Amino acid sequence: MHSIPPGDGLPADDTTQDLARAAARGDAKRFAELCERVAPALVAWCELKVSGPLREAVDPLDIAQETWCRAWKRFHTWNPETTPFRAWLFRIAKNVVLECLRRTRQDSGSGARAEILHEAPDSATTLSRRLAREEGVQALLAWARTLDAEEYAMFMHVGLEGLTYNEAGERLGLLKDTVAKRWQALRERAAHAGRGHDYLD
Repeated sequence: MHSIPPGDGLPADDTTQDLARAAARGDAKRFAELCERVAPALVAWCELKVSGPLREAVDPLDIAQETWCRAWKRFHTWNPETTPFRAWLFRIAKNVVLECLRRTRQDSGSGARAEILHEAPDSATTLSRRLAREEGVQALLAWARTLDAEEYAMFMHVGLEGLTYNEAGERLGLLKDTVAKRWQALRERAAHAGRGHDYLD
């Protein structure tokens, strides 16, 4: 089941929200379940987002693990009444990527790989490594790389980051209803191709 603010577009995932609320109260078991549910999208996002010179300096899985680490430590800053957990988590991931980009530019020419914290809970670290090798995730990544620019952006924003149709529309310069129709068509294509659509929001 899903809940949704009127006119907001894509609904928030109640199951993810409930797990995140429990994890935010310090329930390590629920945090592990939360990781299992959201990690495929985060790992795929990191694999796609970390490219070019940045990929030479940092491992995408380090980005994923650092994101979980920060989420675990900063749960007190998350407001489940106003922000979907997935959107909050991906904001953290984007900040980690930006920090790595800045550090990479500063260290340009040194040949050193960017240092990322390794304090994520063991469950998140192990899961990220396993998912990176999982056939479904690899198939989804291969499929995503065949998309045109608009489809790729929609896949990243709606499918992985969990933005609402309104939010994605603002970024893409499209109306909410247009985003909704094109996203559903794109998701159906992923399903027909057997490309890990179950990992999509």
